[in-house]
Order: sequence, then C-alpha cells, then structure tokens
Amino acid sequence: MEFVLVSLLNGITYGMLLFMLSSGLTLIFSMMGVLNFAHASFYMLGAYFAYQVSVILGFWPALLVAPLLVGLCGVLIERYGLRNAHKYGHVAELLFTFGLSFLIEEIVRLVWGKAAVDYRIPEALNGTLFTLFSSNFPIYKGFMMLVSVGMLLALYALLTRTRTGLIVQAALSRPDMVEALGHNVPRIFMLVFGGGVALAALAGVIGGNAFITEPGMAAAVGTIVFVVVVVGGLGSLAGAFVASLLIGIVQTFAVGLNVSITDIAALFGVELQASGAMARLTLTQLAPILPYLFMVAILVFRPRGLMGARES
Repeated sequence: MEFVLVSLLNGITYGMLLFMLSSGLTLIFSMMGVLNFAHASFYMLGAYFAYQVSVILGFWPALLVAPLLVGLCGVLIERYGLRNAHKYGHVAELLFTFGLSFLIEEIVRLVWGKAAVDYRIPEALNGTLFTLFSSNFPIYKGFMMLVSVGMLLALYALLTRTRTGLIVQAALSRPDMVEALGHNVPRIFMLVFGGGVALAALAGVIGGNAFITEPGMAAAVGTIVFVVVVVGGLGSLAGAFVASLLIGIVQTFAVGLNVSITDIAALFGVELQASGAMARLTLTQLAPILPYLFMVAILVFRPRGLMGARES
C-alpha cells in the first residue's frame, strides 16, 4: 500500500509538470497550427532565467519574472522570425523552430557554460510536507502540484470565460471575421505564441531546481512532450492533461516495479518463450520507452489521440 500511494503521488507530480510543459505546445498548435520544435528549449530558458534572477532577487520574484522574460522573447521571435516563415508553409515553420532549438542551446552554453548551474530549491520550500507510512513527501512537490493546478484553472478560465479567450478561439477558425470586427489577428497569434512559451518557462522555473539545470535538459524532455501531445490529441488541452497524468503515473510505477516481463506475462496466464537477456528484462528497464510504446499504440488504434479533434 505504501508503494502504491507514494508512487501515485510522485506520478501525479511528474504528470502535472509534464502538463505545464505540454500545455503551451498544445495551445500554440491549437491556435496557430504551428508544431514548435523549440518548445523544450524555452523550458530550459525558463530554468536558466529563473536561476539568474534568483541569484539577484531570490526565487519568488524569479517565479514571475522568468516566464515574463521568456514570453517576451517568444513574442519577438514570432514577430520577426516565425511570422515570416509562416508565409512559406508548415515545412518552413518546422525548419525554423528546429534550428531555433539548436541556437538557444548554443546561447545557453556560451552564457552559462556546459556544466550544471547551482539552482536550488528555496529554503522556505525545502522540507517535508507530510509523512506517508515511512516515506516523506517534500513541500516542494506539493508546491509544484499547486502551481500546476493553478495554471490549469487560470488557463481554462482565460480561454472559456473571458472575452480575450473567445477572441483567441475565434481567430483560429474564423480569422477573416475576427479581423473584420477590428481585431489584429497577427497580434493575437503573436501573443498566443508568447503565452505558450511562457507556460513552458514556468515549468522550467519550478522544474529546474527540482531536477537539474544544465544545457542538456531540453533534450531530456523534448521528446516526451511531443509524446504527451500526440497521445492526448493534437490541439486538445484536456487531452494533454489526461495524457500527462497517465504517462507520469505509468512511468513512475514502472520505475519502481523491478519484475521481469516473463513474470508479468505469467500473471495473465501467458507463457513467454524467452531466454538470456530477454528473459531477464525488467519493467524498470523498459520504463523509459513505455511512453513511446503507448504513443505507437495510440497512432495505430486511435490516430487522433485520446481527446483530439484533429487527425494526427
């Protein structure tokens, strides 16, 4: 019971962080039709900006300032780069964002070096929130969950309960009509892109000190973000939320279950004819590739994703 509850809490925490990261990518794709390959790089920028601001002002100002700075960078990139690439179609957009990811990584290496920076959890959040059986649940994990839920509620309220959200959604399906009503559609898309990368940066602010802030952190989460978006359904925020929790929980449980594949098959009455290394293969060893196996299954049996409206 202790293993189940602790793994469930850790899985939900990891899943909520994945949602914070993937929500911005989903928002940008659903509103603009742009699949941003540099999205994880903005997550990395959020962590590095937060580190730099926290050195001067502390963690709490960094929690607000870093996403705003990254969002401003996103606005400038969309206005003076991506908007020009958009004229030449989706291939040009993909190539632009793909190259942008390498550019951001090299800038990070030049400014902060190749080694990890000393971005730490603030002292006020460095402790135990509660004890479950014999396991301690850190305050910072609870804080990560709180920020994630708050972001989810704020994003939902913005898109469904405000005039701004209605204009943004209308600009996706009826841009000509929105422009005829006097709204600047290119400016709306620019702000959407800036807001999307700011969400990725917010994930970097709270995830950078929980894990590690170094130049390879974008590559570490870059692929899993696209898995979440594909599994949830391209353009579906609700799907991204469900997929994030599902992948986070499944992967966390898999890491903690050191049982072989043959033992799992035996539980279901299936006898596998495996020998050597294949027979000794454990679920823990398979944990890193489970999300990708899940994505392949989704693409085969439900190409539009769990809750997507578009065919992926």
